[in-house]
Amino acid sequence: MIRLSEIAALTGTVLCLLAGPSLAQPPMNAQEFDEYTRGKTLFYGENGVAYGAEEYLDNRRVIWSFLDGECKSGTWYEQADQICFVYEDNPNPQCWTFHKEEGRLVARFQNAPGMTELYEAGDFDEEMICLGPRIGV
Repeated sequence: MIRLSEIAALTGTVLCLLAGPSLAQPPMNAQEFDEYTRGKTLFYGENGVAYGAEEYLDNRRVIWSFLDGECKSGTWYEQADQICFVYEDNPNPQCWTFHKEEGRLVARFQNAPGMTELYEAGDFDEEMICLGPRIGV
């Protein structure tokens, strides 16, 4: 005969296994995020397609591109369990949680949870190219 306490313990174990590593690990804090990203250019994908790239500089500065030749400078800061980015063309913070899963970053957009999940991609045969400012009419 199985006791109710044994069912509860077994159910809790199964739920922990189903939740996977992303829910088991807390989001990266500012120090962890900075140590992982500083000095790197990371390419991000969504559903197997290139999404964009970000170059992480000293002093929490970044350069973002959707891989279209246009780049945006910005900065990031920590707020609660989130890493928030503010870019030169948009004063509204874009906040994400970052987790390490299977040796790479996974970023979840917090401004509209469930909408965007990006993962650090190894290679999409893309380059982060920043073209100069547009000149002319």
